[in-house]
Amino acid sequence: MTATDVIPEGFDFTDPDVNLRGVPHDEFRLARQSSPVRWVEQDAEMTSGFAEEAGSGYFAVTRHEDVTAISKDSKNWSTAENGAIIRFPGAMLREQIELQRVILINQDPPEHTATRAIISRGFTPRSINELEETMIARGEGIVKAAVERGTGNFVEEIAAELPLQAIADLIGVPQEDRHKLFDWSNQMLAGEDPDFAGNQDVAAAEILGYAMMLAADRKENPRDDLITKLINAHKGERGLNDDEFGYFVILLAVAGNETTRNAISHGMNAFLDNPEQWETWKRDRPATMVDEVVRWATPVNVFQRTALDDVEVNGVTIRKGQRAALFYASANFDETVFEDPFRFDITRENNVQVAFGGHGAHYCLGANLARQEIRVIFNALADHAPDIAKLADPVRLRHSWVNGLKELQVRYA
Repeated sequence: MTATDVIPEGFDFTDPDVNLRGVPHDEFRLARQSSPVRWVEQDAEMTSGFAEEAGSGYFAVTRHEDVTAISKDSKNWSTAENGAIIRFPGAMLREQIELQRVILINQDPPEHTATRAIISRGFTPRSINELEETMIARGEGIVKAAVERGTGNFVEEIAAELPLQAIADLIGVPQEDRHKLFDWSNQMLAGEDPDFAGNQDVAAAEILGYAMMLAADRKENPRDDLITKLINAHKGERGLNDDEFGYFVILLAVAGNETTRNAISHGMNAFLDNPEQWETWKRDRPATMVDEVVRWATPVNVFQRTALDDVEVNGVTIRKGQRAALFYASANFDETVFEDPFRFDITRENNVQVAFGGHGAHYCLGANLARQEIRVIFNALADHAPDIAKLADPVRLRHSWVNGLKELQVRYA
């Protein structure tokens, strides 16, 4: 880290050009120490679509204790009011924000509770455990194929591939269609990075159409897969309707693909920058590795909440209707919680990282699947590509709330 004395005037933690250079850890540190609940003013385009009461910016919440407390408090904080996404690549209409309430992350109880109960049918520990052998075989196959090629882009060839195959297995998408999900999810996040061509609305329509085709097929031909479990009534609970299922697939394609991809990519880069940790992993395989990779990567920098009442947070009053940005990327490096937070340490104990969204109602439904994928792929890499080496510095994604890598060129053996 490079020491700075003050946060520059007008600094916005969600500026995609800021995050293109790297997670703004200096500014986060200063905010945690001097103004842990800090007002950030934004241009009108950046606040378009949000309710008028939200005002002309947001409160940046940067300390671990505050991020955790708000995450657990569904009584005073809403995701439905303005959604969880804090910034869009262009102007938004209010109706566009409101339409997104069909997505789980943009719902409040009781709607959120009911939708989550349906979706959780496919994410039980038993369901994830049943994937273990398949995931191990897929992980080993992915790594062995990369080793045969010799060199390549780790992000696409390894980090993206296992989550794509896992999603395909989980919801019953033919494996030959998995790269459609990859392309669509890239396009969904394309608006802020010129290297990703595509139209977000078109990509969303493509995913919705594809999802509805899958749902129609399972209604006619039920199978033992997640789609069948989600769209049909079960134990007195309704199934997801077509719109709900379609938006669930969008959420899975982005959240289940992009986040795990970036956790694995950042994790590998951290291992390559800290070879002693790679040696420790190859030798000891500590169970604590996964949470440290997730903490270090924090694939989603921030989600937002909207105050349902006037709420005091760390001495600052946030008025009803105003937005609070929960900066997981800051909370996960809070020096009052993590000893030597900028040390990548896969043996770190008591790792209370919040990269899965804290421990409230919106805790990541796919956390167990993500943990499985991370563990499986790094086991496969240690077994079959133990001498993996970095050929160039990684290339970052330009984005306001995703901490992503587009490229990590490596030699596999």
